Amino acid sequence: MHARFHTAFSALSIELATALEPLLRHDDFPAFLTAAEVDKLAQESGMDEDALAFALLPLAAACALTPVSHFLVGAIARGISGNWYFGANMEFAGTPLQQTVHAEQSAVTHAWLRGERELTAITVNYTPCGHCRQFMNELNSGTDLIIHLPGRAAARLGHYLPDAFGPRDLAIFTLLMDQVDHGYSAEGDALVKYALTAINQSHAPYSQSHSGIALEGADGRIFPGRYAENAAFNPSLPPLQAALNLMNLAGGDCNAITRAVLIERRDALLTQADATRATLAALGCTDLTVVHV
Repeated sequence: MHARFHTAFSALSIELATALEPLLRHDDFPAFLTAAEVDKLAQESGMDEDALAFALLPLAAACALTPVSHFLVGAIARGISGNWYFGANMEFAGTPLQQTVHAEQSAVTHAWLRGERELTAITVNYTPCGHCRQFMNELNSGTDLIIHLPGRAAARLGHYLPDAFGPRDLAIFTLLMDQVDHGYSAEGDALVKYALTAINQSHAPYSQSHSGIALEGADGRIFPGRYAENAAFNPSLPPLQAALNLMNLAGGDCNAITRAVLIERRDALLTQADATRATLAALGCTDLTVVHV
């Protein structure tokens, strides 16, 4: 079991801990549960799905990286597939706070990068901030997304974001988590191919500045990230943060990145290159290749 889960795991009920232990036994637990695994955990723990999600939140929060705030937030996104995806907040020392990933962004992006097509609900251990409410409004589930919070009745995102402004107000109807293929092409090694797939599935309907990245860790694993643009602009999530989020949740070390490839449009209105280079340097990686398509 990965060391970060020890404390949270020790506080679980005996029934849930016994059911969960085979999944957490190895360090490479990917921080998501298949629909079959969710059903098995619910049956063996005697919990319904809502109670189970709340019980698992401390494990999600244990994935947080918070060198600035030391405040751990966990989230679990539930997909229409029945799969569940962990999320946790991430902060990066030596970078501006704008590079932070919020727990809800983490869970949503985690689901998106693993191929989930739509979310039905998200469970969080603290009330979503306005930034996250706006970010979630970009989803194809929109204000119908159900938010579960401790000690409160479940409510739609629309309850927490009344009179919402979102993509539909700007006549955008291809939404975050919809399947897309932008058709870019590039030649290169495996890292380039991962980044190419990422840019082709990125979400940038406002600027058309599609971008994707791939990170290679010291252990040889590759983690892609896609740009997720937002109608309100500031809650947009850069591709690097999406990739770092996936790397962290998969048990990778964000301070052990050996190289990275960023792919952008040659004529893009926005560029991720400078911010990506600066954040990677703060994490100890100086090998960034930028490819224009």
